[in-house]
Amino acid sequence: MKKIFILLTVLVMISCKKEEKVTTEQPIRETAEKISGQDLFEGKGNCVACHQPSQKVIGPSLEEISKIYKAKNASIVSFLKEESEPIVDPSQYEVMKTNFIITKAMSDQELSAIEEYIHTFSK
Repeated sequence: MKKIFILLTVLVMISCKKEEKVTTEQPIRETAEKISGQDLFEGKGNCVACHQPSQKVIGPSLEEISKIYKAKNASIVSFLKEESEPIVDPSQYEVMKTNFIITKAMSDQELSAIEEYIHTFSK
């Protein structure tokens, strides 16, 4: 009987052991600093499906987007948050609306990285 009591005591002590929570998530700030606008544009944002550097596919080219946004001193980030009107190709706005679900879920840092990437194509 004494052996059973000792065994139960040991089992209870083992089962009450405090476990550390292991997480694979990184803080948003750290993740945003490590990822590039190009990675977001081609990956998470899926922007590359409609936009190419120098030619219009479904949406306007990155060169055209950058040129017009710079000329009008407008914010691509505001557009991606759906806080401003389309200024490059309003006829494609309805197609772009489906991507706002993705872009509105991104952090400001991620959207800024995409904007900076787009502006690398300005001439």
